Amino acid sequence: MHLPAPARPFFPLRKKGRGDRTWCECLRAPGNPPRPPFYKGGRNLWIVLLSFVLVACGEEPRPPATGELAPSFTASRLDGSVTRVPEDYAGRVVALRFWADWCPYCREEMAALAPVQARLRDRGLTILAVNVAQDADTVARFARGLDIDYPILLDADGAVARGYGVRALPVTYLLDRQGRVRGKIVGEATAAVFEARVQELLHAP
Repeated sequence: MHLPAPARPFFPLRKKGRGDRTWCECLRAPGNPPRPPFYKGGRNLWIVLLSFVLVACGEEPRPPATGELAPSFTASRLDGSVTRVPEDYAGRVVALRFWADWCPYCREEMAALAPVQARLRDRGLTILAVNVAQDADTVARFARGLDIDYPILLDADGAVARGYGVRALPVTYLLDRQGRVRGKIVGEATAAVFEARVQELLHAP
């Protein structure tokens, strides 16, 4: 089940030709992120849609379908510990939020979702903020300015994002207590929209 398109567009990952380079190498190629040229120029988001296409280089990734088991992965947390998804979160509702520091809305949204996590943690919600294709120092600098207590995971080579068919940022996958994909939010999500969708999964049998 997909939510209606958000009020603010999302930020596609630019295609940079095809060949032997990895998805992450193309992401970092000249003219691509980590920071788009409009990053400091305000929020004229239509520029994004004109300047970026929706697929990374190589084969187009296939997102997991609703009802499928979530692709399993192991990732390091920013604090140095290691976590396995979805195995370590059996019995919990998980929100996998893919982001990068060059996404202008990610900071605002990550902070806005922190109170939702705090309210619903004891009812079984876990938010995992998966940083895509940035080094730990960059992520740590960004995280210092955020008042969040949910884990930040490092996807330094883009393998996790590729496994989930991520073609743009931000995007959130919602997993049920059995580790199955039950929805996706493409683009920025307000705290109210996010909480409403999560509540459905928390109340599900």
